[in-house]
Amino acid sequence: MAAIADPAPVRRSSRGARTALRYAGLSVAAAVVLFPIYCAVVVAVQPASRLLEFPGILLPTDPDLSTFGDAFRRGHLGRYLLNSAVASLIITAGQIVTSVLAAYAFAFLRFRGKNAVFTLFLATLMVPAEVTIVANLQTIDSLGWQDTFQGLTAPFLAFAFGTFLVRQAFLGIPAELRDAAALDGYGHWGFLRQVAVPLASPAIAALGLFSFLLAWNQYLWPLLITEDADMRTVQIGLKSLASGRVDELNLVMAGTVVAALPILLLLLAFQRTLVRGLTSGAVKG
Repeated sequence: MAAIADPAPVRRSSRGARTALRYAGLSVAAAVVLFPIYCAVVVAVQPASRLLEFPGILLPTDPDLSTFGDAFRRGHLGRYLLNSAVASLIITAGQIVTSVLAAYAFAFLRFRGKNAVFTLFLATLMVPAEVTIVANLQTIDSLGWQDTFQGLTAPFLAFAFGTFLVRQAFLGIPAELRDAAALDGYGHWGFLRQVAVPLASPAIAALGLFSFLLAWNQYLWPLLITEDADMRTVQIGLKSLASGRVDELNLVMAGTVVAALPILLLLLAFQRTLVRGLTSGAVKG
């Protein structure tokens, strides 16, 4: 009888080829994403007189890091970064609190019309933010909250996507835990604090990171609600830094890198938490 060839080496070779192709695709995607960031840093560390040279320089030989200090000082980025940080933290905390409470109600409480209310709740995601700007602006103006952190943050303290994300994580909690907590004398608040929130912490952490990123990048609303320069956020500060400085592109890029650095550091530090939180509740069993 003829010997039967072992298919294991063929399978290993095929699996290795697929892995190599996968990593090659990921490397290309990473290069596409990171190349604009690299170009911004390269432009920031070059003298303005060299930026118009052709061809462009991708590997600067004599980088000038003082541009970052000039951008920070001349663009008043210290105050703008502080305002953005305070507003973003307030919005993030508000969205986490409201999302957790609403998600608990939709996941564990029983009341008439719950599914209809939840569907209506999610339908707000389809409403463009620009539609509500006039109404929100009139409300904030009537309350006298122009040029305040209340005005910057109040319209964004609730987030329908956050409620959906945390609700999905709550739905992954076994019903037996709820029954056991009830037998131990835990009410809704006790179960929420002691069981539900700790088990859903990856999703809540991902929500916090996502909320902070969205709040940090806001431009239109802070532009409308603030007139005092001391209450402006970093995105408006970058616009002010760019205006009238066409011949100082390196200064503008340096300010952009400084403004983006906190977000990049957060994403690098919590990328695993973000992925784990966004995928929690996606698979059951």
